[in-house]
Amino acid sequence: MIERTGNLAALASAVLQPGFVGTTPPAWICRWLGEGLGSVVLFARNVVDPAQVAALTATLRAERPDVIVAIDEEAGDVTRIESRLGSSRPGNHALGAVDDPALTEEVARDLGGELAGLGITLDYAPDADVNSNPANPVIGVRSFGAEPDLVARHTAAWVRGLQAGGVAACAKHFPGHGDTRVDSHHDLPRITGDRARLDAVELAPFRAAVAAGVQAVMTGHLLVPALDPELPATLSDRILSGLLRDELGFSGVVVTDAVEMRAVADRYGFAGATVRALAAGADAICIGGERADEGAARELRDAIVAAVVSGELPEERLAEAAKRVGQLAAWTVAARADRPLRTATGAEGSAVGLAAARRALRVTTTPAGRDALPLAAAAYVVEFEPPRNIAIGAETPWGVGAPLADLLPGTTTVRYAEATVPADPTAAAGDRPVVLVVRDLHRHDWMRAAVDRALAARPDAVVVELGVPALVTGAVHVATHGATRAGARAAADLLAGR
Repeated sequence: MIERTGNLAALASAVLQPGFVGTTPPAWICRWLGEGLGSVVLFARNVVDPAQVAALTATLRAERPDVIVAIDEEAGDVTRIESRLGSSRPGNHALGAVDDPALTEEVARDLGGELAGLGITLDYAPDADVNSNPANPVIGVRSFGAEPDLVARHTAAWVRGLQAGGVAACAKHFPGHGDTRVDSHHDLPRITGDRARLDAVELAPFRAAVAAGVQAVMTGHLLVPALDPELPATLSDRILSGLLRDELGFSGVVVTDAVEMRAVADRYGFAGATVRALAAGADAICIGGERADEGAARELRDAIVAAVVSGELPEERLAEAAKRVGQLAAWTVAARADRPLRTATGAEGSAVGLAAARRALRVTTTPAGRDALPLAAAAYVVEFEPPRNIAIGAETPWGVGAPLADLLPGTTTVRYAEATVPADPTAAAGDRPVVLVVRDLHRHDWMRAAVDRALAARPDAVVVELGVPALVTGAVHVATHGATRAGARAAADLLAGR
C-alpha cells in the first residue's frame, strides 16, 4: 500500500503545474521536481530580466532536464516576460486588424524564439476566443477580433509561428470565452448560444488550432448549456472528452485555467475542482496565480491520491494524464534540440513587433481634424484609467504620454480614474495640443462622459484608443488595438510626425 501511494503521489505531482514566489526556484519546487513534478508556471513576479529568467530555468532543468516551464505570455496586453516595460510586440487584436496571417506567424515565431532562448517551453497562448460581445470585461484586445474566420486563421498562424520558434502553444479558453459579460476570475460565465452557433463561432478557432498541430488546449471555466447544462467546461467529460477529444480530434495536453479561480473554486472547492477536472479529461492542473506555496500543491496532490484510492478518480485516467504531460515534455526537449537558441531581445524590444504595431494603427479624421497631425508642440496628455483587468495585471505600464515626451520634450501627462476625473480634464492644458488616451471607451460610461466634456472644451483634441475601438469619437481618432509598449511607441511616432 505504501508503494502504491508513493507511485500515485508521483503521478499526481506529474499533472500539476504550480507557480511559486521569487526570482529563483524555492527549495520545495526543486525537491518536488526530483519527486515527480513535471511542470512549473512562471508569472510576472518571477521575472526581472532575460539573464535572471535564463538562470532560473537552468536551475529548474538541473533538477529535471525535461521539466515543462510554462508562462502566460500572449504578447500584447497580457505579458509576463516584459511586464516591467510593456510588451514590445502587438497583441492579437492588433494583428487581427492588420489581417496578414504571415505577419501573425512572424510575430509569434519571434516570440517563440525569445521564450525558447530563456528556457521556457510552453506558452499559454494564443487566445483563440472570438470577442463577439464588445462588453466582454476580460477578453477584448486579447482576441484577434469578432469574426470567427479571422480569429481562426490567425489562431492557426500564431500556433505555427510559436511552435516553429521552439515553444509549445496552448490555445485558450476552450470552448470559447468571447461571448461573456462575466470574468471567470470572479464568477462563472454562461455561454447561451445553441450548438449551431457554437460550431460556427466559438469552436471555429479551436478546430483551426487542432488542425495546425497545437500541442495544448486550455479550458475555460465556462457554463455552456448547449454542451453540458450542469458542469463548467473544465469539469465536463462531455466537453473535454466528448467534444474536444472525440469530435475535434485533439490528442495533446488539456490544461485547466487556474483552478483557484472563483468560477470553479467557489462551487466545487480548490481540491474538488481539481479532481473533477482530471476525471473529466484534463491532463494538467494550472495553479499558483493566487495560491503559490507548497501547501497548495500538497493539498492538490494529496486530494488526487485520495480520490484514486477511494475510486472517485480512476487510476488509469490519472496515468493517462501523466503520460500526456510526459509526451509534451518530450516534444519540448526535441524542439529545443532542433533549433538554435537565440539571445533575448532585451530592453530595446522586438523590431518585428514595432513594425507590426505600426501596421496596426488606424487613423480616423473628420474635416475639422485634417491638419491636426503631426502635433505642432509639446502636448498635454490626459490618460483615463479603467478598472484593472486581473488577467493583464497591475504591474504592466501603459500609456502614450511617456513615449510622446521622449519625442516632444515638455509634454506632460495626467492620469484620471473614475473617482478622480475633474469636470474639465483639459483645464490645465492652456494652448498646448491635447491628447486624450482611453482604453475601451465604449465599456465605461464615466470615461465616455469625461471625454465628451473634454472634447466640448477642446474639440481639436486627438483621441487615442488603446482598447477595442468600438466607439470612434473626436476630430482625430487613433486606434492602436492594444495598450502595448509597441503600440504606444507607434502612436507617439505618428503624433509627433516621426
